Amino acid sequence: MLIPREETFTSRGRSPAVASRVGVGLGIAISVCFITGLLSHAAQDLVWFPWPTRPSWGYRVTQGAHVISGVAAIPLLLVKLWSVYPRLYVRPTVKSVVHALERLSIAALVAAVIFELTIGVLNIAKVYIWPFDFRAAHFAVAWVAAGSLLLHIAIKLPVIRMALSRPVEADDSSLPVSSAETDEKPQAVASQDPADQPAGGGADQGAEADSAETSEKHGIPRRTVVRSAYIASGLAALSIAGGSIPWLSKLAVLSPSTGTGPQGVPINRTADAAGITDQAIGSAFELTVVSETATGTWSLDELRAMPQRTVALPITCVEGWSTNAEWTGVRISDLLAAVDAPAESRLRIISLQTQAAFGESVLPTQHSADPLTLLALRLNGEELVRDHGFPCRLIAPSRPGVLQTKWVTRIEVIG
Repeated sequence: MLIPREETFTSRGRSPAVASRVGVGLGIAISVCFITGLLSHAAQDLVWFPWPTRPSWGYRVTQGAHVISGVAAIPLLLVKLWSVYPRLYVRPTVKSVVHALERLSIAALVAAVIFELTIGVLNIAKVYIWPFDFRAAHFAVAWVAAGSLLLHIAIKLPVIRMALSRPVEADDSSLPVSSAETDEKPQAVASQDPADQPAGGGADQGAEADSAETSEKHGIPRRTVVRSAYIASGLAALSIAGGSIPWLSKLAVLSPSTGTGPQGVPINRTADAAGITDQAIGSAFELTVVSETATGTWSLDELRAMPQRTVALPITCVEGWSTNAEWTGVRISDLLAAVDAPAESRLRIISLQTQAAFGESVLPTQHSADPLTLLALRLNGEELVRDHGFPCRLIAPSRPGVLQTKWVTRIEVIG
């Protein structure tokens, strides 16, 4: 089988005009996804980062934007790759140092973005077929994608500017498609001295060139390709956005958690999956709170006898879904006061779970002191069911769902 050449591909849609226009949207989507991903990392892993508790729905917005922008990028990426695919067969393969850097940046960018979007979508679907830690790999490769995107834009900026400055359907036969060519084609055009052309031939030859280009290139109009890419991107975003935006929930056909679970809230990890036994949450259950100067223990009945507060807070999963709920329980600050600890204490929240990650979490000072942060005993007017964290669980404003520790058994003051 013969290896095709760039000239083999004759669709008018495969052009710098399309690649640049679709690339703008793709670059914006990747940038939003990267920035909100960094914010999610800060909220989950950087205990020193002053992640705010207000607005209480802050994490819902940032994580929803992360997932929506990632899904919206997929159609744009596919069209972008389709439009530039013939460049894979350009000859010679490398024309200069700049051209080599350009091709390396594209290879790194394409590989990193495909990897990120693939494992991101699989994570939304809760399908884990890889041997590595998802969060660590997702975070590390995101930097590769962001760095290669910046390098790619810097190298291709002259081409992008020229392509965007012309009508999308304009003849681009003289338009460079590589930064390595920006110093070649303009010079070739400029070297054509009008004095060397037959009288009246300039306009005729230009018209002939346009006609030849149009006849050689065929297929659907470029404008249609660009519009289709953005429409597909918008539909993809709508198909997942309902997981974060309640009034779009009926459109969220790709969100795996748009339905409701027990007590009106979906469940990511069941009690059985976390290794929670009936004995551990039975009548012998006790909550222990430890400070530098005192230790307090409460049975479930004693926790119920303490002053109860009810708050309305969303719970947001890192996969992008979120839902509003009403939580009732004891303020964390009241438990700290009972062991002579200041409300602005950094806490370690320890769960009964023996399997899977996030068996404990760190609660920063701004969250422990917040009056909306509870050790919840009830959800939407009912006692917590086993899978939602019975006997008690943490709920705090603007906090990732994986850190809203369920089946809490011990709270330690660590700072």
